Amino acid sequence: MYTHNVLYYGKAVPLAEQIPLRAGPLALVYEDGDLRYIKLGDIEIVRRIYVAVRDHNWGTPPNHLANVQMEIGADDFEIQYDVTNLAHGIDFAWRGVIRGASDGTITFSMDGVARSTFLRNRLGFCVLHPAECAGRRARIEHVDGAVEDSVFPRAIAPQRIENGQTKPVLPFHELAALAHEIEPGVWAELRFRGEVFELEDQRNWTDASYKTYCTPLRLPFPVEVAAGAHVAQSITLTLHGAAIRQPAGLRAVDPCFTVESSARRPLPLIGLGMASHGRPLTGQEVRRLQVLNLHHLRVDLRAWEPELAHVLGMAAGQAVALGVQLEVALYLSDAYEQELSALAGIVKALNPPIWAWLLFCRHATSTPSAWIAAARRHLRDPAPSALFGSGTDAFFAELNRARPPMQQLDLVTYSINPQGHAFDNASMVESLSAQATTVHSAREFVDNCLLAVSPVTLRMRSNPYATGPEAPPAPGVLPAQVDPRQMSLFGAGWTLGSLKYLAESGANSATYYETTGWRGVMETVEGSPLPQRFHSLPGAVFPLYHVFADLGEFAGGESAPGRASHPLAFDGLVLHKNGRTRVMLANFGPAPQTVTILGLRGAVHVRMLDEQNALAAMQTPEEYRLQPAEVRQVEDGKLSITLLPFGIARLDT
Repeated sequence: MYTHNVLYYGKAVPLAEQIPLRAGPLALVYEDGDLRYIKLGDIEIVRRIYVAVRDHNWGTPPNHLANVQMEIGADDFEIQYDVTNLAHGIDFAWRGVIRGASDGTITFSMDGVARSTFLRNRLGFCVLHPAECAGRRARIEHVDGAVEDSVFPRAIAPQRIENGQTKPVLPFHELAALAHEIEPGVWAELRFRGEVFELEDQRNWTDASYKTYCTPLRLPFPVEVAAGAHVAQSITLTLHGAAIRQPAGLRAVDPCFTVESSARRPLPLIGLGMASHGRPLTGQEVRRLQVLNLHHLRVDLRAWEPELAHVLGMAAGQAVALGVQLEVALYLSDAYEQELSALAGIVKALNPPIWAWLLFCRHATSTPSAWIAAARRHLRDPAPSALFGSGTDAFFAELNRARPPMQQLDLVTYSINPQGHAFDNASMVESLSAQATTVHSAREFVDNCLLAVSPVTLRMRSNPYATGPEAPPAPGVLPAQVDPRQMSLFGAGWTLGSLKYLAESGANSATYYETTGWRGVMETVEGSPLPQRFHSLPGAVFPLYHVFADLGEFAGGESAPGRASHPLAFDGLVLHKNGRTRVMLANFGPAPQTVTILGLRGAVHVRMLDEQNALAAMQTPEEYRLQPAEVRQVEDGKLSITLLPFGIARLDT
C-alpha cells in the first residue's frame, strides 16, 4: 500500500519537525536534537550543530530522543532531551541542553555515559560551517593558547598526507575556539570544551560545508570506550563587533527560478551501471532503457575472478542491445601483468564496444603509474578507440589527496554519494551544490583530461575507511548500499539536482545508479526482495527514470545556468537543443511551492510528475510519456507554477 510518505521519500514514517527559534538577532531551526541554519539576517553563520557517535567503521548509530522539554520565547529558548545510541554493541546515553539568549549567545552541551564497552572512531560534537565561508577570514585559538589568523579554503583542501604522517594534514587543527568574519567588523566565535577539535573540508565528500569535530585524526582510532565512561562537551556561539542587533529572520523573497541564456555547456555523456543482482535484462527492460538515450553502460570487472569473461560478455550483450558503449571499471591486483594479458585475449575474442577503461587497484584508492602503463600496453590494440582513465573509485577526497599521473590518462574519475556523513533529506539536498565544487576543484589539477564522475549513487557502495569487516545486514534489514528513497519522488528530485550541478559545472560524463533492481532506475519483474522495507512495484519504473528520459531527449545538447531563489527548497535544470528549451524543476520538500519562472517566452508546455500521477507514471511509463502537456502562456516574462510536495515539473518551449 503506497502512502503519500512512501511515494514522497520511500518510508511511511513522517519527517522530523523543523521548529524555528530566535536567539536575539539570530534565527535558527531546531530539528530532532540538532540545530540547523543559524543566521544573522540573510547570512548563514552555522549550517548545523549535532552530536555524532561513530563506530569502528564510521557507522553512525541513530539518535533516539526522549523526554524532550522546550521553553521557547520571542527571542530566547531552552531545550532539553535525553538520547540513546544503540547499534552493533554500542549503548551510549546522554542528555542534551540547548540554550539561546537574547544577546545572540547559543550554548549546546552534552553529558553522557557509556552503558556498554565499545569501539568508537568519534564521539561528540560536530559543527558544520556553510560552504559560503570559502575565502572568509578566520581566527583560530589553539589549545596551547596561541592565536592564528587564517582563511577558509576556496578550492577544496586536499588534506594530503605529508612528511610521513599517517593522518591527513587539515586546514585548522588543535582548536579551542574558531571565529570567522561574517561581514566587515562582525565575527562569530565558536568555543569548544571537553575535547580537542579540528576542521576538515567536507566538500571532499560533497557535503556543502566545512566540519569542526573531535577527536583529532592524529590520534589512533578506533578507541575503546569502557562501560561507565563519562563524556561531557559543550559549544558556545557568540557574536562580536558592531551592527549585530539587526532583527533575526530572512529577507522575504518570493520563490523564483531564472533561466539564463549565457555560459552554455555541452551536456555530460550519461550512463548507468550494470545491475549488481546479475540477472539479464528482459525485453521490456531493454525497450524502456532505450528510451533514456544513454551513452554508456558501466560494468565492474575484477580481473582476478574466474567469471571475468562471462561478466564482460554479458555486459557487451546488454550494451549492444541498448545501443550504447561500455565504461569498464577494471580492478587489478598485484598480479596485474598476468591479469591484463589474460583480459586482452578476452577482449579480442568478444570485441565489446568499449568507450573507456577506468583503472583501479584492488587494495588502494589510487592507481600507480606502472599499472596504468601496463594497461595501455596490453589493452590498446584489442580496444584501439577506448580511453584510459583512472583516479579513484571512492570519494573525491581520495582523488584530491592522491592525484593520478595525468600525463598517462585521457580521463580522470571519482564517485559521488551524498551520505558519507549525514542521511536525512535536508543534508542530501545541501550536498548537491558541492558536486559542482568538486568538478571546479578537479579542473585545477586534471590538466586536459576529461572528467568522468562514476558512479553517482544514493548510498555508499563500499566503505574505504572501514577499520574492520563490514557486518552483514540483519534479517529484514536493507543492505547498506540500498536506500528506499531510490524509488521515490525525492530520489527523482535529488537526481535532477545532481544532473543540474554536474552539467552546469562542466563534467564530461556522469554514470548513475544501475539499470534495474533496488539500486536502479526500475524494479525487476520479480520485485523487491524486502517489500516491507523497499516499497517498489514489481516491473515498474522509479520516478527518477522519467528524469533520465526527459534529459535523454536532449542528449547531445547543452545546459545553461538556472538560478533558484531558494535552492535548498527547489531547484532546476535548463536544457537547450536545436532551438528548443526545456526547464526541469524539483520540489525538495513536503510543502507545495509556487515558483515563478523568469526568462521564458511564448507558449510553454507543462507536464507534472507528482502524487497525482506518479503511480501511473511508474506502472505504465509509456502511456504517461505520451500524454499531452498543458499549454501555458508566458505573460510579462513570467510564468508561475505550483509544485506539489516533492513534485517535478517539465516545461518546454
